[in-house]
Amino acid sequence: MSQSKKILFIIPDGVSLRNFVYTSFYKQAQAMNMDIVFLNLTPLPLSELGLREVMPKVVKQHPLTDSFKNAKKRVELNQFIRRDQDTVYHKYWFPLRASGIKSLVKYALTQVLIGLYNSEHGILSLRKRIRQLESQTAYYTECLNIIKQEAPDVVYSASQRAILSIAPIEAAKALEIPTVGFVFSWDNLPKSMLDVETDYYHVWSSHMKTELLKYYPFVKAKQIKVTGTPQFEPHYDADLIVSKSVFYRQYHLDSETTYFCFSGDDVTTSPQDPMYLRDVANAIKNLNSQGHKLGIIFRRCPVDFSDRFDAVLQAFKDFIVPIAPLWEALGTGWNAKLPTPEDAILLSNLAEHTAGVINLGSSMVFDYVAHHKPCAYMHYHYNEKMEVITGVHVYDYVHFRSMPTKQSVFWLNHPNGIQEDLLRMLNNEAIEIRHAEDWFSKINEQPGNEASQRILNDLQIKK
Repeated sequence: MSQSKKILFIIPDGVSLRNFVYTSFYKQAQAMNMDIVFLNLTPLPLSELGLREVMPKVVKQHPLTDSFKNAKKRVELNQFIRRDQDTVYHKYWFPLRASGIKSLVKYALTQVLIGLYNSEHGILSLRKRIRQLESQTAYYTECLNIIKQEAPDVVYSASQRAILSIAPIEAAKALEIPTVGFVFSWDNLPKSMLDVETDYYHVWSSHMKTELLKYYPFVKAKQIKVTGTPQFEPHYDADLIVSKSVFYRQYHLDSETTYFCFSGDDVTTSPQDPMYLRDVANAIKNLNSQGHKLGIIFRRCPVDFSDRFDAVLQAFKDFIVPIAPLWEALGTGWNAKLPTPEDAILLSNLAEHTAGVINLGSSMVFDYVAHHKPCAYMHYHYNEKMEVITGVHVYDYVHFRSMPTKQSVFWLNHPNGIQEDLLRMLNNEAIEIRHAEDWFSKINEQPGNEASQRILNDLQIKK
């Protein structure tokens, strides 16, 4: 047996909890005799889950870091546009707003930095300055002391975009301890969201490895390991799946009804979601009048607590059943809304016991294809005159270019065609499923249930 390793895992947010705390990752690490300690930057006490954790008393970034990070993002996207001669990267520009003295100063500094560093060399200078700023904080000093005390063999950042991970990563580098960063989302790399620079990187797929090398040329191929993501592993755990009758009974569903899942997006990504839900509900209402027995389970975006769906839910309450994500609010900020272990179980059972998922460009397509279920993407929008216009701008984003040329989702191009597409989904037309599985294989290393094992195997050999 190889020598046991001690890994200090930086957990900065809810996504990191979902991937590395709520999956079987920790148990698999224990089975390999690996010592996992979590540097917990979330408000959730992991010790209550029986896990070893250290929690810094001071968790605060440098006051100038945001300005440098925002400038770095804009400059990096500018260089992506120049390199590829592709204006799609304009869509990733964040709005630079100024309201109040503090934000006005931050805005002004960001604009100055963009002007000074708008070049390939400027990107490296901005990145270096961010590392320097984060290494000057009291938080960095505390991280340095924690890492000295814990003496891990490797320090692992569970998110490549969490600014609060920079200080502990830089502290580990100062102590000559290897660092690894996990790229946690399939769409982050083209958006200039590699903010945490580590010695090594774990990515979902060979496709993501190619993206990392393309967009961030300071990263070399030998630093990257294709592992897959633990995000989808719960879908392969048969012990998490309850029977259909138990699931229906638990959520008071009609035993004779076949349900689709409508998965909501956040209000910024999909402001017209309530209209989409209404259109799907009208299609189902018409199908039910023809003798079908269909319904909708509505799963809102976990961080959308608005009342924008209320009118639709009320109008179609006979067959729309809201089942809220099992997240907890442990504070007032958006990053204090954290998933629970039970939500992964709920999502797995939703995918198992519904006929398919409907949404606007969500990665839920992969959750459902893990259960061999179809996905339908909304592919129209309403203009100011409430006219239906085919197409939605989100599908211009770079990560959708990874889709197979053959159709892998059902495209809902107009409200009048939704009935027909729902029937095609019900009839198990396998062509989209097969191509969706090909897409999933491109996006996430297969088998999809072995990501944790691949990550742990690589950590065992890191020096």
